[in-house]
Amino acid sequence: MSNAGLVLGLIAVGVVDGALVAAFATLLLQRRRWSARHPAAGASLASIDFRTLTSLDGGAGVSDGVPIAAYDRVVRIAGWAWILSTAILVSTSGLWPDRQGAVYAILGIAGLFVLVAHDLLPAGALGRAKYLVEGGVSIFFVTLIVLLTGGGASPFFFAFVLIVVGAALVVPPAATVILVVLAAASYLAAIAVELVPGGPDVGLIAVVGVNLVSLILLAYVAMVVAREQRRTRLAAVRMSTTDALTGLANRAYIIAAIEHEIERGTRYGRGFCLLMADLDNLKEVNDSYGHRAGDHVLAGVADVIRDGVRRIDTSARLGGDEYVVLLPETDPTGAFVVAEKIRQGVAAMRTIERDGPVEVSVSIGLVAWPDDGGTLDQLIDAVDEAMYAAKQRGKNRIGGPYAAPGEMTPVILPAPPGAERRMPVPVGREMGRAG
Repeated sequence: MSNAGLVLGLIAVGVVDGALVAAFATLLLQRRRWSARHPAAGASLASIDFRTLTSLDGGAGVSDGVPIAAYDRVVRIAGWAWILSTAILVSTSGLWPDRQGAVYAILGIAGLFVLVAHDLLPAGALGRAKYLVEGGVSIFFVTLIVLLTGGGASPFFFAFVLIVVGAALVVPPAATVILVVLAAASYLAAIAVELVPGGPDVGLIAVVGVNLVSLILLAYVAMVVAREQRRTRLAAVRMSTTDALTGLANRAYIIAAIEHEIERGTRYGRGFCLLMADLDNLKEVNDSYGHRAGDHVLAGVADVIRDGVRRIDTSARLGGDEYVVLLPETDPTGAFVVAEKIRQGVAAMRTIERDGPVEVSVSIGLVAWPDDGGTLDQLIDAVDEAMYAAKQRGKNRIGGPYAAPGEMTPVILPAPPGAERRMPVPVGREMGRAG
């Protein structure tokens, strides 16, 4: 092939890969915008968004909860290993003496890309599109190497498999399919540039066919393995972060969430509020109706709390009959409105047991960060004291520096302008008697 033909082939491959990556990136962007305009119906804290679990750590996850640090480490090792092994094979084999310079140049650019993407750019610079963008760029570099080293007969086809299978372990199935299509199209484009007059022979067709079938089957196997891995991981995360009885977050999760919110507030200067609710008469319920009835009450109170908060809020069962609600970027007035909704919702709840309905109520403590405590321990102590102050004033009320003065049961204050809180929970909710 002449140099002019080779240059045109390289340009053609670049155009094909660039067009495919641009098209897929556009679809991804449109899907994200549509999701932003159409949030999931009935979104609530009925179940925890477990992908936020990794965001409580410094190594935040990008897609499907995969830690960025682990992903960067694997890609960095695999990328440099492929670049160095390819350079050594090309230089020692002497199979492509007239194209060694071009191969070295491409490998050098690929190494620069790995350096920039995994050492210079911030870990979350590309967000969820990180895998797709890096996969597309990697396929482009591999396509150029395949084109320069024999096309369909190139020994470097395995790099396509490495990229696709590696990506399938960490990206959703749709992204894997996109990368398979991109890799197959790029491979065929590289072969088309290298075709001699008269078309491909039977041997080349067989090699290409086997390669493509192997690529597709290995990608499928990797997707199945990854799906089961994600399912197992999700189950483990759910068990380690959720209270089994109420479905709310557990103590470990809420403590980590509060610590994370303190760090975020310190960095960006944004305050938040914390509520602690404690059932006033759970012991009497357990003594009169049994612990099964007490469990029904605990679950019912969790439903009231869950229905009264936003999606960005975090509600948890701290232990026993104590609940904690974290309200990010909420002032004390807005937090008082939420606390009063919860108090009224619990007071209106009726759990049918034996001879009559079980009446329950909660005492709620309310504090704000950083005014009532700058550290986690100080904040927990403050909200605990506020909750006990509400009990000492007669129970079924809100305690703390922002509660209504006197011994009166607080009334709902008007919501602050622009507050995006939900409407109060409906009163008179009942739970049917268990079998």
